[in-house]
Amino acid sequence: MEEKVLSGKKNGMLVLVLSILLFVLAVIACIAGGFLVERTGNPVLLIGAILVLCTEWILWCGLKVLKPQEALVLTLFGKYIGTLKGEGFYFVNPFCTSVNPAAKTKLNQSGDVHTQSELLAGAVSAGSSTESVSKKISLKVMTLNNSRQKINDCLGNPVEIGIAVTWRIVDTAKAVFNVDNYKEFLSLQCDSALRNIVRLYPYDVAPNVDTTGDGVADEGSLRGSSEIVAERIRDEIQKRVSEAGIEIIEARITYLAYATEIAAVMLQRQQASAIIDARKMIVDGAVGMVEMALERLNENNVVQLDEERKAAMVSNLLVVLCGNRDAQPIVNSGSLY
Repeated sequence: MEEKVLSGKKNGMLVLVLSILLFVLAVIACIAGGFLVERTGNPVLLIGAILVLCTEWILWCGLKVLKPQEALVLTLFGKYIGTLKGEGFYFVNPFCTSVNPAAKTKLNQSGDVHTQSELLAGAVSAGSSTESVSKKISLKVMTLNNSRQKINDCLGNPVEIGIAVTWRIVDTAKAVFNVDNYKEFLSLQCDSALRNIVRLYPYDVAPNVDTTGDGVADEGSLRGSSEIVAERIRDEIQKRVSEAGIEIIEARITYLAYATEIAAVMLQRQQASAIIDARKMIVDGAVGMVEMALERLNENNVVQLDEERKAAMVSNLLVVLCGNRDAQPIVNSGSLY
């Protein structure tokens, strides 16, 4: 299905003015026809005026008003005849009907969430106006926030992740006729693409994990490579929704965390890893300080230490430098021997 944009239809104001003039003339003709029937008995003018008054409203059904970044897909007796795009006052065949299968679908996205007062106001409005507004397709850039999903990463750890997808319709014919409901279709494809990509990555950097598919282990992860993951999610969604005439502009990860059942354990694991790294740094620094102290003592000939005294000094310094609490010094007034 190829989109056909209808051009040369922005003559709604002209048709409206002419229809009003025709209505006024029909009213005058109806009055004149009444007098003519009384005088001559000829009802032709009166009947013609009445027919015009009874059928002129059909022209008004062909008047369409579009605001910027709106479109209207039109069919005539089931056949797609074209799409109106761009702001303006249009006149089309009065027997054309507008089609938008996703008109009543409400998702958690920008421009598609209405308050209760707006819904009540729409319910009391005129039936034709309500249908016209509901059948319009927005061409604006919209953001879809799907609900968070629980997905197992490549290591089997359950993680909760949520994404925000920025999208817009670029082909109204495909959006309306190629899929049953383009909004639901987009939402389902976002969920499916998210699962396919997330299962390729670990939550955090893990050894011997290939996230790119080239057979070489890398350091890709959901937490550390969020930009790359989001780009792959966008590309995956775009492949799936191209047939629906939808363009995916951007996909961003909005929420990422371990699932509640393993969150506490993973927190302890991260804390243990942090403690080990900190201890390693402390030990490396302490050894360096001990080496520096021994070198300075030897250079300045402050004191001559044999191997046993050096070992005792090293032990005492490491205890002081690596301890969690402040050291309590003990002065030895005697000798080691």
